[in-house]
Amino acid sequence: MIVVNGGSSSGKSGIVRCLQAVLDQSWLALGCDSFVDALPARLRASDEGIVFGADGGVSVGAEFRALDAAWAQGVGAMARAGARIIVDDVFLGRAASQRRWEEALSGLDVLWVGVRCESEVAAGREVARGDRTVGMAASQAESVHVGVRYDVEVDTTHTESLVCARAIAARVR
Repeated sequence: MIVVNGGSSSGKSGIVRCLQAVLDQSWLALGCDSFVDALPARLRASDEGIVFGADGGVSVGAEFRALDAAWAQGVGAMARAGARIIVDDVFLGRAASQRRWEEALSGLDVLWVGVRCESEVAAGREVARGDRTVGMAASQAESVHVGVRYDVEVDTTHTESLVCARAIAARVR
């Protein structure tokens, strides 16, 4: 298992795609965006689900948290069944988010990866993407890393995804 954490527009998805290309075996990529896309429409922009604020802030409610916990347990079950998985996540809950994953992945060998990017660069990428609320990248650039422990960290501010992926792949057992 590889768990990749970083703020919005930090370059996680690009790194994950590169990891899939450079790792010797086949790895599934599962991201928080896929989880959010799988939510029923009624949980989007709902206090019980997930709300993306006009300022780029993100808040989640009780039903979102319950489904997210079930999703993490399901990812753990897939890994225990033999799938090699790379998770692309944003630890909005900081260290508590990591603890949730640690519980779900208990007994598995996990490589914890932090993806950093200077907030100004991530904000520029956010604008270029056009599919994120402006301000999300800047608000998450540092906050998602608070209290989180990593086995390896990469910084995409001036480093290409492939170079970062190779550094991570060198740490995969």
